[in-house]
Amino acid sequence: MPRASSLRIALQVLLLLSAPALGADSKPPRDLYFSEAIYYADQGLYFDALARLDTELALHNGLDEPKLDTLYPLVGAATFSVGDFELDYRMHLRAGHAITAVLEGNVDEAVRNDAAYRLARIQFQKGELSDALHSLDRIHGRVPDAIRDDVEFLRANVYLSTAHPDKATPILKRLEGDKQLLGFADYNLAIAYLQGDHRDAALDQLQKAGEVNANSDETRAIRDKANLVRGSLLFDSGQFAAAKSSLDRVRLVGPFSNQALLRAGWADVSDKQFDSALVPWNILVKRDRTDAAVQEAMLALPYAYAQLALYGRAASLYSQALQLYGSQIDRLNASVKSIRDGNFLKVLVREEIRNDKDWVIRLRSLPDTPETYYLMQLLASHDFQSALQNYLDLEDLRKRLDGWQHSFAAYEDLIRLRRAYYEPLLPGLDQHFRELDSRRRVRLEQHKILAQRMQNLLVAPRPELLATTAERKLIAHLNDIQARLEAAPGGPDPELEARIGRLRGLVTWNLKTQYQDRLTQFYEHLQASQQAVDKLNKQYNEFVRVRQAATHSYVGYDVTIKRLRTRVKDAQRHIELLMARQGNVLERVAIAELEARSKRLENYQVRARYAMADAYDRATAAQRQAQRE
Repeated sequence: MPRASSLRIALQVLLLLSAPALGADSKPPRDLYFSEAIYYADQGLYFDALARLDTELALHNGLDEPKLDTLYPLVGAATFSVGDFELDYRMHLRAGHAITAVLEGNVDEAVRNDAAYRLARIQFQKGELSDALHSLDRIHGRVPDAIRDDVEFLRANVYLSTAHPDKATPILKRLEGDKQLLGFADYNLAIAYLQGDHRDAALDQLQKAGEVNANSDETRAIRDKANLVRGSLLFDSGQFAAAKSSLDRVRLVGPFSNQALLRAGWADVSDKQFDSALVPWNILVKRDRTDAAVQEAMLALPYAYAQLALYGRAASLYSQALQLYGSQIDRLNASVKSIRDGNFLKVLVREEIRNDKDWVIRLRSLPDTPETYYLMQLLASHDFQSALQNYLDLEDLRKRLDGWQHSFAAYEDLIRLRRAYYEPLLPGLDQHFRELDSRRRVRLEQHKILAQRMQNLLVAPRPELLATTAERKLIAHLNDIQARLEAAPGGPDPELEARIGRLRGLVTWNLKTQYQDRLTQFYEHLQASQQAVDKLNKQYNEFVRVRQAATHSYVGYDVTIKRLRTRVKDAQRHIELLMARQGNVLERVAIAELEARSKRLENYQVRARYAMADAYDRATAAQRQAQRE
């Protein structure tokens, strides 16, 4: 697993540990969208990771009750990860803001220290050295083991960049034994000695850095660089034998091998050991003819032969060099023309090339890309790589914007299909809804009246209100008979009145003696009515939600899509402008590099012509002298 991913996971664990404690049976917090962002980041797709995590954080911050969201226990880790992803995506300005927010938040000490380190690293890369030193001074207390030595190494580099070698020296001395910084701490300590005018100590330190036991390509490269720098310093001071000893320790296969072979040959020549100079230079001239050191060796090798009085061999090699310089100048001119025709930028954005991790090297093997054949050193430089990566990011954004612009038509087609499906169904649904709403209103009113009556009966008992239908009819019939008796000529019949009274008393007896049972039944029926009302309300609410969902699935999107289409179009114009500017910078830098190479080769060409003529003259004179003898 890459170190950045391991460190990201470790920081998330620390942020979780600093969150409120979980119960014994609780599971670790998990948010699927945050996990998805981590998944994309671990694949190097930082734009996709940022897009998803920014959206998730925006939705979380807009919630009324964010504590109920699954992201709530992880919001600290998510905020830190946003800055981490932005840093990986080289959005240094936004990453600095996000990491500063973590520094000022209530997070674990180790997390805060890591955030300070990352902020200092951003500021150091941007050249804000005083701010980087201030961020490093904010680191106190517990520091994660994974970055402890990196913090000190960064501090030493800041001191070296601000011309304070006296402060960097003790830090680098402590880091000399660190396995992660093997060779690098030794080399930077030598640079600190050089800045402090301690040349002898610097040479001793460079020798130490040039003898480390390397287990990785990076350490081997810094070891070779230390030997090359030491050899160059000794060469400049006239100690040619000692310089040759350091240069000979540089590997024959490595990024500094060509320079070391060239400088070793010149060390031998300066020491009048012309035959020894032939060994490294003969190795060097067989290598890539586009390398500047190889091209210089093509001119230096015949010079060594000439000093050994082998003028014929020297003249032949000068002739080969002239042919090489001529062909190389023609190819350089063709490359400059190809770049000016716009082919350079087209090659850089070829998808089938960029899918390969060694895509920069593969550019040389393409038969139709003369504009990149001489630019390997330029393409590998940090400044050009940063500018190139900006251009490639802009190209990636341009493709995304084009895809988004075309996707709006798909959304509009989807909305059209939804409208064509739902609109014929809505009139029938609305009619059914009106019937349902009428039944619901009637039932709600009935239930309200019965509930009020129940409340009144609990406060003031009235048995007559709980009479059955038969009892109500009987009471009404008795009242009718009583009225007719009272209206009869001669007055009511006492016997009939007595019988009516007995019947009325029987009804009243039943009502009063059964009042509690009837009140209980009334309550039970009222609860059943409540269930029916709840069911109607549920049906009503479900219909409203379905009706709204159906309508919202195709209504109200026109303005939003139009606004988004306008924003994407504006972004496209802005991206095209930025790409034109950035591409122009890349083309000008590449053309300047090729033209500088062409001028250097023209200079070599002139020198080779004069040297070849001199070698021919000397060879002819030597031949005549031999004939006379």
